Amino acid sequence: MLAAVLAWAGLLAGVAGCTSGGARGIDRFFDRPRAAEEVVKVSPDDGSKGVGPGEKLRVRVTGGRLRSVTVVKSQDAQDTPVPGRFSRDRTVWQPDDDRLALAATYTVAVVADDEDGRRVTRRTTFATLVPEKRFIGYVTPEDRSVVGTGMIVSLAFNRPITHRAAVERAVRVTADPPVEIRPHWFGASRLDYRPREFWKPGTRVTVDLRLRDVEGAPGVYGLQSKIFSFTVGRSQISVVDAAAHTMEVRRNGRLLATLPVTAGAPEHATYNGTMVVMEMHETTRMNGATVGFFDADGKSEYDVPDVPHALRLTHSGTFLHGNYWSSPDTFGHRNVTHGCVGLRDVKGGGTDTPAAWFFDRSLVGDVVRVVNSDDRTVAPDNGLGGWNMDWEQWKAGSAAG
Repeated sequence: MLAAVLAWAGLLAGVAGCTSGGARGIDRFFDRPRAAEEVVKVSPDDGSKGVGPGEKLRVRVTGGRLRSVTVVKSQDAQDTPVPGRFSRDRTVWQPDDDRLALAATYTVAVVADDEDGRRVTRRTTFATLVPEKRFIGYVTPEDRSVVGTGMIVSLAFNRPITHRAAVERAVRVTADPPVEIRPHWFGASRLDYRPREFWKPGTRVTVDLRLRDVEGAPGVYGLQSKIFSFTVGRSQISVVDAAAHTMEVRRNGRLLATLPVTAGAPEHATYNGTMVVMEMHETTRMNGATVGFFDADGKSEYDVPDVPHALRLTHSGTFLHGNYWSSPDTFGHRNVTHGCVGLRDVKGGGTDTPAAWFFDRSLVGDVVRVVNSDDRTVAPDNGLGGWNMDWEQWKAGSAAG
């Protein structure tokens, strides 16, 4: 009996000694297939949660070859196939886009042959990180709008951006017909785009935000994947001469009208430089307290609840608007405002006044240039004032180079 046991042990030892891989050789000897998870390796691991965007999705076989790999991304209640490619020997599969989407579940289904030609199937799932903090960009101008030739594309972010180059690369602004368009950062929360010169009338501009899952700051990821577009209308450039108290309005280079105006009084002079119409209001309230104008008693120097035909030119409160409270002989002769440009109007907003005429012929994005005022040039980040910066300075404001 002892001799028989020793003989059987010797036989097993001989089998192990003649086969590479030890236990694996025994499996083959007894024709026992290897487990699917031994043949097909999927990374990240099955059942993983909170997988970071820096991790890579990979499928590989340890011996044999991959027959098919199907990956589905489930995000925002939508299932999307994930395209990918095999290595030349079909032992490795990887996605075309190496960046994992956040707040998503991935399902991986694999069919492979092991090294002995046996069919093996495996299915795994993993979930990616759900960020606690997200950022979005508010785009100016509005989608599908028609704008003037001075419009600057401006993105205002709801959170400070520290990884500016990454965010900049995720934003694409293109024009048809094509023209060079470059970005410029104003601080950590604003990114503007413009061409070298004003847009040509008829240009269609597309803003493609590919910010979804882009890390804008440590632990802060983008939320948007969206396309905006707008069309550039006719060219209208108006030049306010603060010393002459006039505004020349030119449409496509042709003089339409010369209107009498009143600009900023000596103690509140109007900014010089190129400004762009940012907003248009049939009627708006203007209160001096909102822009720091107080009298000796600490009260607002003015509060007009119904300013008609108002076009905003700067964030700091410069408007070109109708004025019904100044005497008619003010316009064209004296500068009496707190920095705005005033056109003659009537209370409630007339229909045949200079202010109404100009308002009816204006677009957001139109250019208003002020000259011969006693104030400094408007800052490039005050409103859409980027045209006051030369092209080389503008290009230097890119984070991506």
